[in-house]
Amino acid sequence: MKDQDIYMSDCTLCPRRCHVNRKEGHIGYCGETSKLVVARAALHRWEETCISGENGSGAVFFSGCNMRCVFCQNYNIAGAKAGKVITIERLAEIFLELEEQGAHNVNLVTPTHYVPQIIEALNLAKSEGLHIPVVYNTSGYECKETLRMLEGYVDIYLPDFKYMNEGLAQRLSCASDYTIYVKQALEEMVRQTDGIEMDEKTGLMKRGVIVRHLVLPGHVKDSKEIISYLQETYGDRIMISVMNQYTPMPQAKDLEQLGRRVTKREYEKVVDHALEIGVTNGYIQEGAAASESFIPEFDGEGV
Repeated sequence: MKDQDIYMSDCTLCPRRCHVNRKEGHIGYCGETSKLVVARAALHRWEETCISGENGSGAVFFSGCNMRCVFCQNYNIAGAKAGKVITIERLAEIFLELEEQGAHNVNLVTPTHYVPQIIEALNLAKSEGLHIPVVYNTSGYECKETLRMLEGYVDIYLPDFKYMNEGLAQRLSCASDYTIYVKQALEEMVRQTDGIEMDEKTGLMKRGVIVRHLVLPGHVKDSKEIISYLQETYGDRIMISVMNQYTPMPQAKDLEQLGRRVTKREYEKVVDHALEIGVTNGYIQEGAAASESFIPEFDGEGV
């Protein structure tokens, strides 16, 4: 029996630990069976500059998600409503095609529920010459055991750190234990990468961890607590990306204060706090980033 069959027959890949038999077509919280579903694979130029560079990051958007936040910007794929079923062999081909197109890296977006299949595809692609870095682009809601399967496969971890407040995590993502798991996951990611390695000529990241935090309207206090935790715990061993691209989506308009954008003052408060506590290694965004134009079409391109 293949490793993927073992994991798919009793799925505990993420902290939801659904224990469903995805191999037999049952669906867990992520919304997917064991069939590999990809919604888009193309050069993506809207990541942090050390990821996107000049050519773009080779972003592969997987359908389904173990978080499904109420304010999700990619709700069409998070809710498993978009995507095409492909084989592991085809996924390996996609990785190689992105490299041929000039992608600086392979960027695995919402990949958690497909880790065993991704590992098989990476083995195939590497045997055919894939050599660009692999980015694991995740919500941060991960099990250490799953991340350990990726050691030696992933060069750059790009996790979110969404919430510090358990109540907020429960209300917006039905994950009251989010903070517990994201802290454990981040510890494992930093252990695997062991610091930051950059290409001095290109400015591209070769290895390391960038932690993203999306500032939510009305929740500056939580944002400050997250930035403080990251700086106190990891300092310059990681990069911190403070994101200002929250876009109100129709499904969240009546929840909390999520029906509006983050104000300039709210974002400035978070950035000022980061600077005050000594954060120097990271990214901030201009207000123009908060636009639906930054949300790609999940139309099956490149799949």
